Amino acid sequence: MPGFISIEGIAKDFPAAGGGAATVFRDLWLAMRRGEFTCIIGHSGCGKTTVLNILAGLDAPSAGVVIVDGRAIAGPSLDRAVIFQSHALLPWRSVLGNVAYAVASKWRHRDKAEVRAQAQTFIDLVGLTGAERKRPAELSGGMKQRVGIARALSIEPKIMLMDEPFSALDALTRGTLQDEVRRICRTTGQTVFMITHDVDEAIYLADRVVLMTNGPDAKLAEIVDNPLPRTRARADVHRHPLYYAVRNHIIDFLVSRSRGFAGEGGFNPRHIKVVRPGLREPSRATEPQPAGEAKVAAPLTGREAANF
Repeated sequence: MPGFISIEGIAKDFPAAGGGAATVFRDLWLAMRRGEFTCIIGHSGCGKTTVLNILAGLDAPSAGVVIVDGRAIAGPSLDRAVIFQSHALLPWRSVLGNVAYAVASKWRHRDKAEVRAQAQTFIDLVGLTGAERKRPAELSGGMKQRVGIARALSIEPKIMLMDEPFSALDALTRGTLQDEVRRICRTTGQTVFMITHDVDEAIYLADRVVLMTNGPDAKLAEIVDNPLPRTRARADVHRHPLYYAVRNHIIDFLVSRSRGFAGEGGFNPRHIKVVRPGLREPSRATEPQPAGEAKVAAPLTGREAANF
């Protein structure tokens, strides 16, 4: 399967209490392009975090392989940065110290001035200029997550992995950080794989939303190719004529289809169905369209829209 990142037939089993093995998921296939923002959404327990841990090299699949930029993942690497639900900062280090520590870990032969300059660049990027000397205990929850984002970006990873990074924040802070992440990723061309339970967050941030069925034996059921423009602004998203078609499709899957999904319409895990809600001709593809370059089908009108 082609792609900058290629998940090829991975499975994960854990020992069962009474002997044998419990299968979390099996035969997952997914390709992601460089610079693409992919969200995966599904109910708790379906294995989303396990997939992210395999991508990070923190866990190994029971079967299959994940390839990043032509190389199979064989363990943790500074080519892949992880932002967890909690900020995971070193409490005895300052903002600058936390980010600089990551920079020095990747480029061990750089002198202190170069390390500080690299760290400062990304501290500025996330809007923390002036807070460099503060320690985590002096920061708000949103500021701590900004430090985590700066630390992840500072090592210039090939992929940034985000495990519900905004779930513990209040709504206003969460919205502000979503805006920041979207701005930064569009500016830097960063490739992102993110777990979320928030449908509106997925629609706002992602180029593609991957829908995962309930576990055990979970599957990647569909890929929603986000038809909203990549230049979308938060204030305009809910006014877009395709917004509710996309939102309703994802919610319908989570509420009505994710539990009983069992190969709808000749399901093939290697060729996951790609849908663009509100537009004609859902497709089945092994390779995603280039972000922002997919051919847009005509909107449904009249009787077609009524039957959607």
